[in-house]
Amino acid sequence: MIMNLAELEAAVGLRTPIRHQLFIDGRFVDAASGETLPTLNPHDNTVIADVAMAGREDVDRAVAAAQRAFPAWRRMAAADRGRILLKLADLIEANTEELARLESLDTGHPLKDSRVLDVPRTAACFRYFGGMADKFQGEVVPVEAGFLNYLLREPVGVVGQVVPWNFPLMFTSWKMAPALAAGNCVVLKPAEITPLSTLKIAELMQQAGLPDGVVNIVPGLGSVAGQYLAEHPGVAKIAFTGSTATGRRIVQASAGNLKKVQLELGGKGANIVFDDANLTAAVNGSAWAIFHNQGQACIAGSRLMLHERIADEFLERFLALARSIRLGNPLDPQTEMGPLTSAQHRDRVLAYVDVAREQGGEVLGGGKPPANPDLVRGCYVEPTVVRARSERDRIAQEEVFGPFVTVLTFKDEAEALRIANGTDYGLGSGLWTGNLQRAHRLAQELQAGMVWINSYKRVNPGSPFGGVGQSGYGREMGFDAMREYTQVKSVWVNVDAQIPPWYPRG
Repeated sequence: MIMNLAELEAAVGLRTPIRHQLFIDGRFVDAASGETLPTLNPHDNTVIADVAMAGREDVDRAVAAAQRAFPAWRRMAAADRGRILLKLADLIEANTEELARLESLDTGHPLKDSRVLDVPRTAACFRYFGGMADKFQGEVVPVEAGFLNYLLREPVGVVGQVVPWNFPLMFTSWKMAPALAAGNCVVLKPAEITPLSTLKIAELMQQAGLPDGVVNIVPGLGSVAGQYLAEHPGVAKIAFTGSTATGRRIVQASAGNLKKVQLELGGKGANIVFDDANLTAAVNGSAWAIFHNQGQACIAGSRLMLHERIADEFLERFLALARSIRLGNPLDPQTEMGPLTSAQHRDRVLAYVDVAREQGGEVLGGGKPPANPDLVRGCYVEPTVVRARSERDRIAQEEVFGPFVTVLTFKDEAEALRIANGTDYGLGSGLWTGNLQRAHRLAQELQAGMVWINSYKRVNPGSPFGGVGQSGYGREMGFDAMREYTQVKSVWVNVDAQIPPWYPRG
């Protein structure tokens, strides 16, 4: 039976109605066209809500609202901007249960993940940048005598932001928080299939006292609203997280007014296990690296690289752990792995199983939907482990973005490094070893924006996040994020310099 919206909200314990309109200039409004797009529950593919679908006219309205709000917002004392973000962080924590359930309902994240990771990380990010707002300062440059030269860090203006469907709540904070702390106004487009938690954040922003127009949220198709946001002449910067292919289109669309571009794109993370590693820690950490959030993470450890001396023992333990993971309804607190976020993406992941077999790969575990009849209507895929024939195989080069790990072996450190650096991507990578010298040596040689040693997928609001190569450019989080959302102005003051005339007859 398909519930109506009110019945669904009551069934999952939501205290307030699900927001399903655009958020422009401090109000929830319908799209100008009146068009909507269904957002689905990936557990059973039933409709959660019909969400307003922004078009070009709506993006124009949102950009205009942000432009009107910008002068007052940028002039507001940095400490006051920070206080609003700190209050928002408190409100997010106060609404943890509702946000967690909404995120799980919309994305398929297990509730235990949403409660313990997604919501706390979102609050922590707003709190970090709320505290950063009045601590990010300019510089004084030592120049010739008689002059004072100081550098101002100024907001860029109206920022367009596009967040993906895999961690919509968390990525909303990663994008918004530094932009707002730096004094920018925002037009944000959530992924069309997972807009609900971002719209809830808009409601909490109103409660926190954010002025109208400072943040505007325009759910809609990437090919329409996202494309136009990237093209828009009133947008000074576009920040995008998503696929590398879409990132290239964003760059092309941005050329009209030469707007700043920040891209966090795909990955094919190398997770290297040496023969001197603590195998218990490495098995558990490698499972977390690939199976958390059903493998739908750009930093997932999707290439499991094993030293040939420990490969068999490691795989025996790793496969047993993978088979033990509990798949189920993400709203069940006992669930350890939920569905993929859409049926289309589930089919794409399963197609790579056929690709692996065609190229001579061996499916060691998973590779199919679960047999459980309670899950048959959903977007589920079993934890999948595939041994590649070669590091050049498609499954070892292309981002699958699911609970799908490619196993490769190596004989020594040099081969491990060659294989690890043998893709176009360079986002996250990890290594497991008891040799501290090796750990530091490889951390310098791995072509990646982030390296985890004897761990994987650790993030913190103070630590820069981003990649190299086809994984994009620019950094989320930390002081680097504030630099991404500001521009430098150099101011020269003649204090007491006596400047002789250049043209003596003047």
